[in-house]
Amino acid sequence: MNFNSRLTIGLIRIVMAVSLAYSIYWQITDRLAHNLFRPAEYFSYFTITSCLLSAGVLAYAGVCVIRNQRENKSLSLVRLTVAASMVIVGAIYNALLANADPDPRDIGYAWPVLPNLIMHTYMPILIFIEYLIFNTTFQLKLKSAFWVLVYPLSWLAFTIIRGLINGWWPYWFLDPQYGIGTVLTWILVITAFFIAMAFGLLPIRQAISRISKK
Repeated sequence: MNFNSRLTIGLIRIVMAVSLAYSIYWQITDRLAHNLFRPAEYFSYFTITSCLLSAGVLAYAGVCVIRNQRENKSLSLVRLTVAASMVIVGAIYNALLANADPDPRDIGYAWPVLPNLIMHTYMPILIFIEYLIFNTTFQLKLKSAFWVLVYPLSWLAFTIIRGLINGWWPYWFLDPQYGIGTVLTWILVITAFFIAMAFGLLPIRQAISRISKK
């Protein structure tokens, strides 16, 4: 890969990272301006942790490709995790949460539209495309896809323990008041979605890589 190609890929990743970071900054400053920022809750949302993780990984991967550093297995696994996580963020938000009732404490407040769209719609699509078309990844074996579950299951364990302690749940489908069966069903569905995403992304990524070399 020549320098111009590496520079293009690197800059695209860095711009994506900055877009995510600025979207979070925008939301925080807007919440602060309305005296509605609750940091312990805000940074507990899967969307926010995923966006922060994505921003860090994209920025690092961008610098690595510009410097012509070979992508190792760990970075490729994290990039796969980021891609799967952000697709989940977009899918779950737009399918289940976009029209959900607001927190009673936020009645009368409207989230800034653009950063919300960036985090929940635009970046999930762009990160999915970026992962597939930019051939910089270490060639992972299919069984490596199971490592993608480490991040969401860790977040889930933290969220459940926290919720049982203080009664606050970031998403309605994790709240036991809707029934343990409902909660377990959604956990299994989302876990299966993660596995399907990871096992789907890897072979597609490898197929695109083979085609691009022809």
